[in-house]
This record gives sequence, structure tokens and C-alpha cells, in this order.
Amino acid sequence: MDWKLVLTTFGMVFLAELGDKTQLLVFTISSQHRAPWPVFLGASLALSLVSLLGAFLGGIVGEVVPTKYVQLGAGALFVGVGGLLFYRALTAG
Repeated sequence: MDWKLVLTTFGMVFLAELGDKTQLLVFTISSQHRAPWPVFLGASLALSLVSLLGAFLGGIVGEVVPTKYVQLGAGALFVGVGGLLFYRALTAG
């Protein structure tokens, strides 16, 4: 096992998820139900499943599509979603 890769992935995901909507949702549900352990378990299982699917699908895509095109596609999606959100914010009010 490549522990450097494990720690790098952990650090990047940890930083990316701080303040993310998943964290805010868990905070909200915990505060409403005053039951942190069931919420933690449910959120952990959901995040683990989504991460597992992402890792396996990423591995499959990585075998078929060159990395350069995956990076370009991901960048285009981020820019596209950002543009859509910006457009909606401008036209909403």
C-alpha cells in the first residue's frame, strides 16, 4: 500500500470537504435530532459508498480515457457549473 498516496488523498479530501454541503447537512440533522452517533454512522456509510463508487469508476475511466482528457473534462464541468450558477444568480433578482 502506498501510504504517501493514502495520506495525500486524505489531506486533499479533508480540506475539500470542510464547509461542504455534506458537512453542513450532517450538522443540521445532528442539531435537529440531538443524536450524533446515528447521524455520524449514516453519513459515514453514505460518504464511504460514494467514495468507493468514485474510486472504482475513476479506475475504469482511467483505463479507457487518457488522464489529460479526464482533467480537461473535469475542468470544463467545473467552469460550466460555475457559469450556470453565476447566470442564475444574475437573473434571479
